Amino acid sequence: MTVKYVYFFGGEKAEGNAGLGNLLGEKGANLAEMVNLGIQVPPGFTISTEACDFYLKNKGKFPAKLWEEILNNLKVLEEVTGKRLGDKENPLLVSVRSGSRSNIPTVENTVLNLGLNDNISKRLSENNSGECFVLDCYSRLIAMFGYSVLNVDCKIIESLIEKRKKQVGKASTDSFSTDDYQILINRFKAAIKKSSEIEFPQDPLKQLRMAIEAVFNSWDSESSRNYRHVNEIPEDCGIAVNVQAMVFGNFEENSGCGFAFSRNPESGEKKIHGEFWPNCQGKNLIADGRSSMSVSSINETLPDIYSGITEVCQKLERRYQDVSKIKFIVEKNQLYILQTQAAQRTPVAAIKIAFDMVQEGLVGKQNALMRIPTDQLDTVFHPMVDFKSEPKVLAKGLGASPGAASGKAVFSPQKAQELAEKKEKAILILTKTSPEDIQGMEFAQGILTMKGGKTSHAAVFAKAMGKPYVSSCNSLTIDEKKKQCVIGGVRIKELEEITLDGSSGNVFKGTIKTVQPKLSAAFTYIMKWADELRTLKVRANVDTPHDALVARDFGAQGIGLCRTERMFFQTNRILYVHAMILASDQKAREEALKNLLPIQRGDFTQIFRAMDGLPVNIRLLDLPLHEFLPTKPLEIKNLAKELNFPLKVLNNAIDSLKEANPMLGHRGCRLGITYPEIYQMQTRAIFEAACKLAKKGAKVFPEIMIPLVGHVNEFRETRERLDQVAEEVIQKNGVKIKYKVGAMIELPRAALTADEISQNADFLSFGTNDLTQTFYGLCRDDAWSFMADYLKKGIFKADPFATMDRKGLGALIEIGVKKAKSTNQNIQIGVCGEHAGDPDSIDFFCQLGLDYVSCSPFQVPASRLAAAQAAIGDIPSSFTVSN
Repeated sequence: MTVKYVYFFGGEKAEGNAGLGNLLGEKGANLAEMVNLGIQVPPGFTISTEACDFYLKNKGKFPAKLWEEILNNLKVLEEVTGKRLGDKENPLLVSVRSGSRSNIPTVENTVLNLGLNDNISKRLSENNSGECFVLDCYSRLIAMFGYSVLNVDCKIIESLIEKRKKQVGKASTDSFSTDDYQILINRFKAAIKKSSEIEFPQDPLKQLRMAIEAVFNSWDSESSRNYRHVNEIPEDCGIAVNVQAMVFGNFEENSGCGFAFSRNPESGEKKIHGEFWPNCQGKNLIADGRSSMSVSSINETLPDIYSGITEVCQKLERRYQDVSKIKFIVEKNQLYILQTQAAQRTPVAAIKIAFDMVQEGLVGKQNALMRIPTDQLDTVFHPMVDFKSEPKVLAKGLGASPGAASGKAVFSPQKAQELAEKKEKAILILTKTSPEDIQGMEFAQGILTMKGGKTSHAAVFAKAMGKPYVSSCNSLTIDEKKKQCVIGGVRIKELEEITLDGSSGNVFKGTIKTVQPKLSAAFTYIMKWADELRTLKVRANVDTPHDALVARDFGAQGIGLCRTERMFFQTNRILYVHAMILASDQKAREEALKNLLPIQRGDFTQIFRAMDGLPVNIRLLDLPLHEFLPTKPLEIKNLAKELNFPLKVLNNAIDSLKEANPMLGHRGCRLGITYPEIYQMQTRAIFEAACKLAKKGAKVFPEIMIPLVGHVNEFRETRERLDQVAEEVIQKNGVKIKYKVGAMIELPRAALTADEISQNADFLSFGTNDLTQTFYGLCRDDAWSFMADYLKKGIFKADPFATMDRKGLGALIEIGVKKAKSTNQNIQIGVCGEHAGDPDSIDFFCQLGLDYVSCSPFQVPASRLAAAQAAIGDIPSSFTVSN
């Protein structure tokens, strides 16, 4: 059986269709489909991905008879167009474009006007009144052939264009004379020969073969290989080549090129949206000083073209059941469609479009839900930089928490608080954050740090507070003494205005205009549909009453993690915490804890009230004690005065609490066992608050989580004391409180012995942040320093702190879940780490049959949607049609 490698499309004939995307590439398959739909497409043929795969596996050799097949299809193309490649009087000119499979981005190789040479361009110039047009096309061919086929640096070509524009004093090439174009042609040829040591070929067939080989070779480029390695894409996918007859948008004034969306990709409005460049050919001229107009405006000058674009967009929407983006050419008032693909869209637009298409009967609810990008959904709740103002980026770091904010640069949490009290906005700039900086983070509009990653402690708190955070800004240096910093080579003094974009990681000087995305009623319906389909519950990580209300508004089904240590850092209680830590004996410690008891009771009362009727999971104190104490000499001196403590004694006490590896030291349940009075105070506060509200008719469901459990005996001893306090308070108040006590699984041993722990626990919660640390031997606050290199080199497919490593940590969690259920079928199991906001990880948790995930309040809608998508499973994506 003879293998077919080339597929023709054009006129009324198309040998392919949209279902052949893997064979013909997305572009080729959609070109064929448009021909089948009766849409006017420049005729041509597609060379399949299988031909590319053969070529690369056989060291640059074409499959047998491939060239013959190409020439046969070229003859068909010549017959359809009435032109012939290489003919001086009526030459066929073609474009050669690459076309990858759907969802595999590649550097697009494009060559226009292929078939021109010195003799043909000269003859056409003599026979055609548009001499500039011919030379424009020829110069464009040489330039594109240089950087797409011969790998000449495109900057060399661009510099030659800019040099000529300056020499003749013209803003763009559209006003070049024939002499200008001829000079460019000669300079392009010389630059190509110098750079590649190859003469620009004059034989049109040689041009065609070299252009096809260049597309094939692009699949084996370093950038393409790296992308495939990181995303686990098979090497033998290959890339397709599309050869099409040229149409000319630069022919005359009623010609041009452009792109259009069937709906507005920013707002989702059902209206044609796009741009049109009159008398223009190819995207390279778009950046060459030429002015454009909106597609809608050509309804006045070229009404037939606008009507044709509208008709094509409607036809494509009906066929593909999705928003379409088209690239088009107008030649002498005749419309041709060059390409169509599923349109990229903002999360706001994605929500509206999905809802509208359900209402229009184009798609069903499940299909609509699968179209919304969960990984970007939380950005719709935050201000965004208005890029229409074209702000200049000062520096770039990691976008660790979404949103945009402007404010005065400050270099200490205290200064941020000082400005906040004056109703002024601050951006907190630090080398890195520590637990005592949390209070300052609350007062700042945004946070910028030299160090840290997307899943660091600071990032977790920033997401919870809904504040933008840019971390790992390598071009940032800070001089705390002079109260200034240098960002991207620019000096910023304290109180100077800067702007952060926590979504992109960009930093701007000055105040940049922001816009607040507007959510329509469609969002409510989308979330309702998601909730109807998902089986996994979604809770929120909440530490304050305000966050609890936000989480509830976003649809959280309870609190999955309340970190009590964050409560201790607040100004009105930190002194009591210091007194408790520095107590010389148990009696002194209990006296300090008595001051904290009513404060904690008040915290829990407000949170229970906000979450009335929903479970509230409270993690008992987890941080090492030394992290509550100051580290800077001036702060230590001030604390000694406030506590009436000898400075030397205080310094000795602080030194004695320091640990070589505090994250694996005296923290979590180890604190509760060493100093049981701390956990007893917290438990008493929880149940006194619960009983107080229960007496008033509120429905309270406390869940007490014991952190850092590594051995079942740790859990047993701690739980026994907690149960005693809980029962004592409940009996004293004469009410019934249904509560649970469980363990936070953040140590590998706890996961492997989950069967033992679950026999004594009511629930288990996998704290995947610390579990990832202990499993990998990585610190999430330090891994940023090499994580980017690991991801770039493909050592890690994804940041293990952000996306669950199914083969590694995922396998351990699966073992833990199975063991826990083997001894306690009714045990409740959840996840409360950063993975609870990651769509891929949520899909994995659904497969394991977990009960809930718990994420930051602003991530709750995205996790609800991700859980629904996991429940739906695989639905054929847009622009994919089965044969």
